[in-house]
Amino acid sequence: MVSKPFEPMTERPIRIFGDPVLKTPTDEIVVIDDKIRALVEDLVDSVKIPGRAGVAATQIGVGLRAFSYNVHGDIGYIINPRIVETRGELELVEEGCLSVPNLWFKTPRYPYAKVEGIDLDGNAVVLEGEGLMAQALQHECDHLDGLVYLDRLDQPTRKEAMRQVRESDWF
Repeated sequence: MVSKPFEPMTERPIRIFGDPVLKTPTDEIVVIDDKIRALVEDLVDSVKIPGRAGVAATQIGVGLRAFSYNVHGDIGYIINPRIVETRGELELVEEGCLSVPNLWFKTPRYPYAKVEGIDLDGNAVVLEGEGLMAQALQHECDHLDGLVYLDRLDQPTRKEAMRQVRESDWF
């Protein structure tokens, strides 16, 4: 669902690391109703802001399994996504997160990922890609499983990351 020209965009505030919703696995969406349509619209509106590759429902405080993405100008969403395939060797890639502002760390990610889910009409959706798309798919599915990218870091890097989180002005 796309905002009509006369309607204001509904960008939702992003929850920040430390908020329990970010560490809570999400529930499957079983009924697509007006509330779910509004959630998807808010997710899409929230990801349109420059510099955002994805927004998971948990990041806007909703414990349901859905996310939006904005990769190289391709904007969309998926409901009930599950990673069904990854390929290649894990690579360390620079990664950040809207919920962990201004901190970037090399995070292990597969170079290819494929997710399956549904759209608002209940039709099957397959999203797949390499590079930034693969990274975004893995990152957003992690959010829906109650993980943040800091959970993927090796122990020495995670220790440094947590030090920087504690010293940040937003924590």
